[in-house]
Amino acid sequence: MSPFLSAYGPLSLALIAALSTKSVVSQNFKATFGSSPAPFKIDVDPDFIEQTVLNASLTRYAIDIEVPALLDGPPRHNVTTVRDYWVNQYNWFDVQDQLNQRYKQFTTTVTLEPNPNLTDPVPLHFVHHRSDRTDAIPLLFLHGWPGSFMEVDNVLDGLLNPPGASSPAFHVVVPSIPGFAFSPAPKKPGFALREAANTFNALMQQLNYTQFVIQGGDFGGSIGRVLAGDYPSSVVSMLSNFWLIPPNTTDILRYEEGLTTADENTIIESLNTFSTQLSGYRLEQETQPLQVAIDMTDSPVGNAM
Repeated sequence: MSPFLSAYGPLSLALIAALSTKSVVSQNFKATFGSSPAPFKIDVDPDFIEQTVLNASLTRYAIDIEVPALLDGPPRHNVTTVRDYWVNQYNWFDVQDQLNQRYKQFTTTVTLEPNPNLTDPVPLHFVHHRSDRTDAIPLLFLHGWPGSFMEVDNVLDGLLNPPGASSPAFHVVVPSIPGFAFSPAPKKPGFALREAANTFNALMQQLNYTQFVIQGGDFGGSIGRVLAGDYPSSVVSMLSNFWLIPPNTTDILRYEEGLTTADENTIIESLNTFSTQLSGYRLEQETQPLQVAIDMTDSPVGNAM
């Protein structure tokens, strides 16, 4: 892991998430979104940072339950540790300077193909680094949830300038999914996987990358799969590190009868644990997303949890 991510990653992601969530109501950073790519530097309103630190300092804690650690969620010690570090040591403006030095960032607005679910242009923030290699391949790097453009940090240099001429080099484009980081959140319903895929294909065409490859992780993997299916003339290849194939009824029956392999057992048991113990947030997001959005927007430490 890079020194930047190991030192600042989790809290930076939490604060960036708070920025994008609050941008539904008001924009807490300086940015313009024109009709073509323009350079962008992160410049967050100091008053917003001051208020965020104050909110973090006023965090109220839940009472620990006598159960194994993490069984019911983050224990109080985790919460107090994050709160104390954020209030007493963490400095957003140091992080902001490092992000601006590390990444070549841009903003733009793209117009989607005719879509009954979404007709408004989409404002975007994205990172764009071009390799010095003349044979470099355009790469659309899609982050996940919860995450941001910072996911590319550990591999960016190697993608741009691999150690040997026989290894492929890439021009790297990392958009912030609308609602993440510095891409404003949609204000109307209807922006889903297909609309995100349409958006990012339009971005690549705007950058004159008529053909490109994709790397997608987590939510970005789902978007990438739709993009590759909808735009086969644009997408040459795709790598997903989030490709889940759930067990079917035959698999479950074999598991119950003790006929599955050790690898199959691991997959079935891991997915079952996720479904029954670790995915409550997903049901809330699918049914009443604004309820959890209000909680997370109001509490920066809660957001970090």
